[in-house]
Amino acid sequence: MEKVELEKEKRKDAVMEIQDYFYKERGEELGNLGADIMLDFILEKIAPYIYNKAIEDAQKYMTDRVEDMYSLMI
Repeated sequence: MEKVELEKEKRKDAVMEIQDYFYKERGEELGNLGADIMLDFILEKIAPYIYNKAIEDAQKYMTDRVEDMYSLMI
């Protein structure tokens, strides 16, 4: 699977979300570099699992809809 890339604005928002999370949940201030590195880790190591789960869910949904169509046959 190719690397997940985010648009510049979405990446900026994600970095801010990571910083907010660390501050709210851990009481730690995380700088831009630290949050950027964390985001890279998430995109490289964790995003593929989430992506694959989304594909599985979409495939199941589509399969269920096709089966629904077969039930309409006369």
